Parts: sequence; structure tokens; C-alpha cells
Amino acid sequence: MQNTAVIIAAGLGTRMKSALPKAAHKLAGRPMLNHLLAASAQVFDRSVVVVGPDMKALEALAAPHETVVQAERLGTAHAALQAEQKFGQGKVAVFYADNPLVSPETMRALVKRLDAGDAGLVLLAMTPPEPGKYGRLVSAEGYVSCIVEYADATPAERAITLCNAGGLIAAADDMRRWLGAVRPDNAKGEFYLTDIVAIARAEGVKVAAYDVPYEECMGVNSRAELADAEAALQRRLRRAALDAGVAMLAPDTVFFSADTELGPDVSIGPYVVFGPGVKIAAGVEIKAFSHLEGCVVGEGAVLGPYARLRPGADIGPQAHVGNFVEIKAAKLGAGAKANHLTYIGDAEIGPGTNIGAGTITCNYDGKHKHRTVIGAKVFVGSNTALVAPVNVGDGALIAAGSVITEDVAPDALAIGRARQVIKEKRKK
Repeated sequence: MQNTAVIIAAGLGTRMKSALPKAAHKLAGRPMLNHLLAASAQVFDRSVVVVGPDMKALEALAAPHETVVQAERLGTAHAALQAEQKFGQGKVAVFYADNPLVSPETMRALVKRLDAGDAGLVLLAMTPPEPGKYGRLVSAEGYVSCIVEYADATPAERAITLCNAGGLIAAADDMRRWLGAVRPDNAKGEFYLTDIVAIARAEGVKVAAYDVPYEECMGVNSRAELADAEAALQRRLRRAALDAGVAMLAPDTVFFSADTELGPDVSIGPYVVFGPGVKIAAGVEIKAFSHLEGCVVGEGAVLGPYARLRPGADIGPQAHVGNFVEIKAAKLGAGAKANHLTYIGDAEIGPGTNIGAGTITCNYDGKHKHRTVIGAKVFVGSNTALVAPVNVGDGALIAAGSVITEDVAPDALAIGRARQVIKEKRKK
């Protein structure tokens, strides 16, 4: 039987004060919706996303997962019911896209708790440091008897620290029946997902709570809460990196993307930022204040301080990229060095080549990008401008201060600069 995760992502997120749908806002470089989809794909056979009308951007983010549209925003139970045709005959879990940090491990634990057989409905629960206005889970004899919203709770109920975290799981047929039985008997006239607890209890079904760390269940409804969730996710990513053998001198100053890949014995200095799409091999040293995105770095390379690797940068093993060097859509061969104040774009640099300080590949003519190809063991002198398209052969030497506009043959010396003129007796 197929198990299904339903992710409710129909909210506009007006408190975010943004034209973007709430679920499209990013944490660690990845939209909130895609965090949940990445987790659910590891646990469930199918994931279905419920979006609102005219949310083509979210439908694109959800692909290749299925989407259904909640044409009218009539509440969370109504949203989940829109996916009823996708439930199948296994288990159905419902999650919220604005609770994006639920881990695959927690999702597996929810499935396992339902499989225990003593409860027919399992709720995600949390014990936040400040329970505030979260709904309280009232328990009796080890099971949940009801969810009491803060506004309706007595002082004794408000003292309960176990709170509703939003997610839940049940058998598909039960979920269909309970969702269909929800009525909009509340001030807002909406169909609330939490009402299925009372419906299940009325059938004599036991309801269990599975308590998970608060940082997995943080809700995101505002920019401030988005920042809080980002901080929580970064703590998780840093801990995972440290546990995997990465060294960080000041972990709290390092920022990862959700997809950052780090090999063992990588060393990261303070204030390093990883954008999406970064893969770092073993033994790489990344010095302080470097920024990397969309790049691959080979084993034993040294980057920074103040290095910038842009999308398409491919740094070979043992290569060096030094301070204030920017590399974009370019390959730096094994053992090659660009140590100071250099821009390399749309280029291929051969192994063992040295790029002098102040070198620029002039890759853009105002309309089109062009490539620079430099062979192996070339020495490029300081303050050189390579006007693409241009090729420099193996073993060539470019004199400092040159502007190179024509191809340079292997082992040749190229000098492309004005002759020095000295005029004596400048002062009379």
C-alpha cells in the first residue's frame, strides 16, 4: 500500500509583506516548500502539495510532485480534503509548508508510532520554550483527549507545555472520513484540521502525541520568524558538518545552503558563506570571508581569504585561489594558482599555471561572452589583461602589464605593452 504525504501550501503569507507565496520564501537557499518535499520524499511513496489559486510559481517549485488547487481558502481541513483523491489506501500524513523543518527522521517516527497499533491518529507535538498562544494538547491516560486553543483554554490548560505542532498521520480511509465530517462551527466559519481529533475521539479512536524538538516545528508567518527558522536550520547544518569531520574555527559565523556538500577534513575559517550548489572535496581549506556558490572544489585546494567563487567555477585539486580573486564559469587546473586581486571568467586554466596579481580575463565585449584558454605551466605576469577570445599555449610566459589580444604559442614570451619612455630634466 502507498503512503502519502500531503503538504498544505495554499497560504498567501500576508504577514511576510511580500509578493511571493509564503512557502516560496527560502531557508538556507531552498524554498520552505522544498525542505518539506525533500524530507517527505525519503519517507513517503507520494507527496502531494495543496496550493492556492494562481500559484503557478509554487506548482513549479513542487514539480515533479503532484499538486492540487484549493480554489477557496476555507481552512486547513478543507485544504487537506482537496487531495483526497490522491490518498490511496495506505497511511496519510498532513504537514504545513510554513513548518518547513520537520526532518525525515521525525516523519519516519510518526509512521512507526502509528504502526504500533494502539492509536489511530498520531499528532506532531512540541514543547516550545515559550508556549505562548499555541494550542495545548490535553492528555489523559497517556493519550490526547483534545486540543484546546489558547483563547479557549482555562488557566490550568494554559499551564500545559505540550503544544500542537500541526502535523498528523492516520490511515487513509480514516483520514477521508474525518476530514469529510469537519464542520465550520467557529467564529471564522472555516474547516479546521485540528477538529478531526474530536471526531476520532467520538469514534472511540485513541489519539497519540509524538513530541519532537521545537526547532523542527517552528512556524514561519513573518520575516522575523523566517529569520528565527534560518538560525535554527543553520545550527542543524553546522552540527551535521562538524559531526561529519569538518573543522570550523567559528561555526556560528559560517552559513551553509541546504545542499552544501563537504568532504572530510575540510577546514572552514570565520565568516564563510556557501550559496546553493557547492561541492567541496576532502582536505580543502577555505579561509575567512570567502563566498562560494554553484561551484566544485577539488581535493586539497586552498581558497581565500576573501575569495569569491561564482556559478560554474571548477577548482582543481591542490589549486590556490587567494584574496580578492573572483572566478566565474571557469576551470582552474590541478595545482594552478591565482593568489591576488584577479578576475577569471569564462576561462580554462591548465594545471600548474600561475596567474599573477591584477590579471583580468576580458570576457565580455558588450554583447557576447568569450572564452580564454590557458595551457599548463604558463606564467602570467601581474596586471595582465587577456582579451577573449584568446588562447595561450603550454609553458608560455606573459610579461607583466601586458594586454594580450592574440593567441600565444607554447613556450613563447608575449609582451603586449607600450615601450617605456624616460624624459630627463623634467624640472627646470
